[in-house]
Amino acid sequence: MILDLYRSLAILAAHPRVDPNRIAVMGFSRGGQAALYATLKRFQRMWNPSGIDPAAYIALYAPCITTYIDDTQVTDHPIRIFHGRSDDWVEIAPCRAYFNRLRVTSKDVQMIEYPNTWHAFDYSSLPSKPINVPYAQTTHCVLKEEPMGTIINVATHKPFTYADDCLGRNAHVAYSVKATRATEDAVRVLLKKVFE
Repeated sequence: MILDLYRSLAILAAHPRVDPNRIAVMGFSRGGQAALYATLKRFQRMWNPSGIDPAAYIALYAPCITTYIDDTQVTDHPIRIFHGRSDDWVEIAPCRAYFNRLRVTSKDVQMIEYPNTWHAFDYSSLPSKPINVPYAQTTHCVLKEEPMGTIINVATHKPFTYADDCLGRNAHVAYSVKATRATEDAVRVLLKKVFE
């Protein structure tokens, strides 16, 4: 997904009606994971030949379970993470840990947490009370890139697979009008700032 993101940036930036300095990236859940880790300078050097670095990176309820090599060496542009504290599909704790590691780099990184807020909180077609998604695959895994290019399960010290015991099922989703509006407001303010 990150490769697709970088390729899309190259196409957008080449369009005569697009200002390459006024592109932002926003992703949700797995797409949020792509948006978040597309900020890594290492990945940009490897896979982003266009050199386009978006004006902002916005990730909603992104999985942050993997510690990549040099993953605190990120863009100088703003990074925003929005997450619900009750999210049991994509747990918030790994994002807090990653945010705390990023924060010490003095980069423009903010994480906004919403209490009593579940996964997919901005999907207005969902009910406001949490509903179970029986076959939703959750992960309680802690992963680490070690050595370069290999993702290991920290608990087993073996390469991660989708057969690992740290995977689960039965996550919940729910719409939150409050979290949605707060996120929309924050994104609006951010984009006005970075797009001038």
